[in-house]
Amino acid sequence: MSLPSLEALLDTGLPVIACARPWARDLLAAYPLAGFIPMTGGWRADRAAVRNVRRQAPAGRRPLGLLLPDSLSSALVFRFAGIPCAGYRDDGRSLILRWPCAKPAGPLHAVQSWYHLTRHALAQWRLAEPAPQPADELCWRAAVAHEDEASRALSQAGLASGGFVLIAPTATGLHKGRVKVWPGFDSLTRSLQARGLTVAMAPPEAERQAARETTPTALLLPPLGLGAFATLTRRAALVICNDSGVSHLGAAAQARQITLFGVTDPARTGPWSNRAVRMGRMGAWPAAAEVLSAALEILDTSPAA
Repeated sequence: MSLPSLEALLDTGLPVIACARPWARDLLAAYPLAGFIPMTGGWRADRAAVRNVRRQAPAGRRPLGLLLPDSLSSALVFRFAGIPCAGYRDDGRSLILRWPCAKPAGPLHAVQSWYHLTRHALAQWRLAEPAPQPADELCWRAAVAHEDEASRALSQAGLASGGFVLIAPTATGLHKGRVKVWPGFDSLTRSLQARGLTVAMAPPEAERQAARETTPTALLLPPLGLGAFATLTRRAALVICNDSGVSHLGAAAQARQITLFGVTDPARTGPWSNRAVRMGRMGAWPAAAEVLSAALEILDTSPAA
């Protein structure tokens, strides 16, 4: 969801170093970054890694920081690393940030919120003036290695691009104490299979057992790197998933998808995509029959149908 912000920074022509969780490195493999710093969550290690960037900067070119997370810890890491930053005022950070930004009034999607902050930072730095709003769809760049890994997985499974429905029947953690997994995946999978459709899934290693238990009849593909998995969502005729990371990967890859809601708010956390159908709402999962009907309608009108 930070892709529009990243693209705006890259458009300045200045070197951009991404500081993010280690798993993001693979997703950003095709982007012309000047560097990537894996953030571990360990305060001292993260501060030391960021400080090295400041020390290695050319004379007269002091790095500037843009903090998309709202946390106090992220602001402290950069402050003690000696890098002045722009960021939202949340969590008592106003005195730590060089360029604090007030959050705009009214609820915003995360894509819009981060993009608003990025425009604020670029204006303060007098570097550029990107479009007032982010594009209404994300456009993630896949690396050649991502395409190759996805192709191998499909070939080994005997699948062709556009010839399968990809489901993601797991979601880690809880949201306000409630399970984030739609309870109808097994029923939906069997209904699609009864109509001659191949239903596949490629959960990460840590979620494979849960996926087997949730949907035992789905074709289980090998675990893939995040970039290859995002590519796989693009190759599927349709992706059906919970409101989870899979939904956002599919949106970034411009996949056709149905995202299922029951414990989260579609307006705040839903996929940033015109190709996504959002079903359900906070406090009410959609019925399996409704999801099946929507899936069949999409498949009937998809280019691969």
